[in-house]
Amino acid sequence: QVQLVESGGGLVQPGGSLRLSCAASGIIFRIYTMGWYRQAPGKQRELVAVITGTGGNTNYASSVKGRFTISRDNAKNTVYLQMNSLKPEDTAVYYCNANYPISQLDYWGQGTQVTVSS
Repeated sequence: QVQLVESGGGLVQPGGSLRLSCAASGIIFRIYTMGWYRQAPGKQRELVAVITGTGGNTNYASSVKGRFTISRDNAKNTVYLQMNSLKPEDTAVYYCNANYPISQLDYWGQGTQVTVSS
């Protein structure tokens, strides 16, 4: 059974930082491209950042580039999202995604709420 469990969300003031974690089980973690997506109220889910299996390649949404950093620890089957200089517009539910396109395998976590407000 595949599980992606996010943690680390919460309430933070503008300019603050949070670190999200996503622990994966039931998959061969190292072969999956891992991603973080977010969905704000009334908006579509959007890509935040992705990282390839070896961690050698990353990609970011333009809105978070320079503020967020995605990383992974394949020994711990965990992907992280370090979020700095948070803005109110970063408020959303953040979802972890595991994708293996060769076999069309795609999994999602339940999401963790991030609220940026003073």
